Amino acid sequence: MSDYLIMNPLNFPILTTTIFIPLAGAILLLLMRSDKIVKGIAFTTGIINFLISLLLLVYFDSSTHLFQFGEFARWIPTYNINYILGIDGITIFLILLTTILAPMCVLCSWTAIESRVKEFMFCILVMESAMVGVFCALDLILFYIFWEAMLIPMYLLIAVWGGPNKDYASVKFFIYTLFGSVFLLVAIIGIYLATGSFNIPNAMFRDYSFNFQFWVFLAFAIAFAIKVPMFPFHTWLPAAHTEAPTAGSVFLASVLLKMGTYGFLRFCLPITPKASVFFAPLMLVLSVIAIIYGGFVCLSQTDMKKLIAYSSVAHMGFATLGIFSLTLFGFQGALLQMLNHGVTTGALFLCVGIVYERTHSREIYDNAGLGKIMPIYVGFFGLFSISSFAFPGTNNFVGELYILIGTFANHKAAGFFAVIGAILAAAYMLKLLKQIIWGREDKRSIKDMNVREIAYLIPLAVFVLWMGLFPAPFVHTFERTITHLTSRLQVYFP
Repeated sequence: MSDYLIMNPLNFPILTTTIFIPLAGAILLLLMRSDKIVKGIAFTTGIINFLISLLLLVYFDSSTHLFQFGEFARWIPTYNINYILGIDGITIFLILLTTILAPMCVLCSWTAIESRVKEFMFCILVMESAMVGVFCALDLILFYIFWEAMLIPMYLLIAVWGGPNKDYASVKFFIYTLFGSVFLLVAIIGIYLATGSFNIPNAMFRDYSFNFQFWVFLAFAIAFAIKVPMFPFHTWLPAAHTEAPTAGSVFLASVLLKMGTYGFLRFCLPITPKASVFFAPLMLVLSVIAIIYGGFVCLSQTDMKKLIAYSSVAHMGFATLGIFSLTLFGFQGALLQMLNHGVTTGALFLCVGIVYERTHSREIYDNAGLGKIMPIYVGFFGLFSISSFAFPGTNNFVGELYILIGTFANHKAAGFFAVIGAILAAAYMLKLLKQIIWGREDKRSIKDMNVREIAYLIPLAVFVLWMGLFPAPFVHTFERTITHLTSRLQVYFP
């Protein structure tokens, strides 16, 4: 198809299908009147889309760095805007993460959402469609449309189905993300004026002037730092997480935050490599601050959701630390951590939602002492908790190990402070785990997890152990892409 895009080996446009099946399902929901049928259609749509997306992994060629499953169509020829889709090793697992979480979000909302069920499921499916589109788009305008399309349904999830302070949280989320989108649009326009095209692969690895890279990097970095979110742009996250319904928190933590680190890997490094090197020390400092700050704030939290939300600030700080360590190990670790955080933190939010349905409280004290009355629950919660602080044998340990190796190679001071952050993570997660299991003598009659809840946590638990004990298949899948990126950037990096 071109020198960067491999023709689709399948006989149907699988990327377009994966993007628009959720949207088709969302439109179908509008014709339904029964909440039970609405839930069934939403769940079935999510499962079908996940099964289709598995074909991407089956037919993915890990021996090449080129974009695969390419789709191309003329869209607006006057401005050289085209419908271009393709994926590589950076995006393959992010798409699968999105498609597997969508049906889980439907299941976790099965009884939790009692009003406007149709509209809620509509937002979930539209969100899935937009998020998959972001990871597939290879045209800057198409990317921007999908990027913006995520904003409205996420805003509605918080504003309509959120907690007591949902108005404040939703408006703050909207203003922050819209502010970042303005800078993203500025960077896109700058690239178009410099290249005459919105084609993302064609914009990579060009010899732009340092002045151009400086300003484009700043515009990109502000947009992506808000989405991560990096310190000091993190203040919208705890409010949004705390007030969002469980499904909203899962999508927000597991996928939306990854848009920021994905942007750094896809845009900042290959399009503005000189500026990336120039700003790397600053980005490392901000990453370390996020790791340490997030850890200390978590130690003082009494709300389970707020604690997990602030832990995301620290965990995503590890991802940006790996990216701006400018090493192969750092890049690989950052990609692993993006995937690991999506699984583990998403699972923890699901666990909070499960116990909230029973106790109607997110306070740690109100949910303490569940070890005897909810043994299955604390088993899952314990696994995801030790994974969160990177216990050996779990998925997060592999990601953080790669990041620390890459960071210590070039930036020993940053690596040292990152280790302190890892210790803080163990402190606040073990403190939380101790309270939930043995916090107080509990004589409440609370039912343990049901089959539906077990069903959507088992796949995530399996991944935690699989990734932690046998990470080689995951690393092998994206290794060629990351190695090629590193080799192209080696001339700029120290």
